[in-house]
Amino acid sequence: MYLTVQETAEYLSLSEEQIKKLILEKKIRALFDGNQYLVNKEQFNTHLEQMEKYKKVVEEYMREPIPEDIDVKDED
Repeated sequence: MYLTVQETAEYLSLSEEQIKKLILEKKIRALFDGNQYLVNKEQFNTHLEQMEKYKKVVEEYMREPIPEDIDVKDED
């Protein structure tokens, strides 16, 4: 499924200018049909899935309690 620059910006929660910049820098693959750029939506699926997994790992880490008895020596 192909998206326009505007639809891609909404999908990724970025501005259209940022999307155009990423396309011109070849960080996002796009086709130019003579009138507008078209972006394949599937290229973002892997990245978004990895980001969701990373968020879960971070949330689990943040939920771990801080140990109460830290073995720290006070050197005066």
